[in-house]
Amino acid sequence: MSSSSTLHLNQSGTTEFVFRVFTTSPTIQALLFCFFLLLYIMTLCGNTTIIWAVYTHTSLHIPMYFFLSNLSLIEICYTTTVVPLMLSNIFGAQRPIPLAGCAAQMLLFYTVGGTDCFLLAIMAYDRYVAICHPLHYTLIMTQKRCIQLMLASLGLPFYLELHLTILLFTLPFCGHHLEINHFFCDAPPVLRLACGDTRVQQAIIFVMGFFILAVPFVLISISYIFIANTILQIRSAEGRWRAFSTCSSHLSMVLLQYGCGILVYMRPKSSTSEDEDWQLALVYTFAIPLLNPLIYTLRNKDVKDALKKSMSCTVPSEPP
Repeated sequence: MSSSSTLHLNQSGTTEFVFRVFTTSPTIQALLFCFFLLLYIMTLCGNTTIIWAVYTHTSLHIPMYFFLSNLSLIEICYTTTVVPLMLSNIFGAQRPIPLAGCAAQMLLFYTVGGTDCFLLAIMAYDRYVAICHPLHYTLIMTQKRCIQLMLASLGLPFYLELHLTILLFTLPFCGHHLEINHFFCDAPPVLRLACGDTRVQQAIIFVMGFFILAVPFVLISISYIFIANTILQIRSAEGRWRAFSTCSSHLSMVLLQYGCGILVYMRPKSSTSEDEDWQLALVYTFAIPLLNPLIYTLRNKDVKDALKKSMSCTVPSEPP
């Protein structure tokens, strides 16, 4: 039997993790619980509204909004992977999570997070085709092509993160109850609890982060270079503004998503602080999924018009 298999068997059923306690004050615990629960409900409602609007309005049945609705679904999965367990641990004693449960949460979180990054790159490509090659848009962005791109954005992160998760959780963890200095099973804080040599795993996390964060970001940047060049060639100021307005919401999401991700996973370990990683994690777990529907509804005329029509249909007309 290999050493890794022996190691896995020795750990099985013995190692459990507990998460860092936010505070021991009952009053602050209650305030934090209500605050995070409110943010979670707002995230669910906002993203569900976008999915519903795209599904029920034929005017939004185009690739741009197909990807937007899938992005909203991914944001719901993203927060649901973390927040319910986090809320259950705010009150009372630290509830342990078994090794397998921690691995499952990490795999799901990184899969949906990676899908989010690849999907933003696909949305940039969609805008590139729409603005730079408008006459060929319907030929390139077919329904079949959109579904294939969506499945690829989900399958590739799952394949990569499955191998990373297996690699991390075959490490030795010395002790029975280990406290993760975090509110979910993230790779860097879990790796700090391993009692073996973790240099290979740290290098692989960096490479994975580069591939999932940096590569799509470069592709997005290249797409927007071509988009900007095309927009600048439009003669009328109104035409330039109309073309730019279709990209502004997406650009805002890209800056938020990749900015936080690169700060957490691509910084040199010598410059990182556990508290900084923990605080940034709160931003990309709560703020980004919540801002997604706000950005797209407040800055997207088509979505706003669809929501207004839905609201007008639900309001009963007054009798004559």
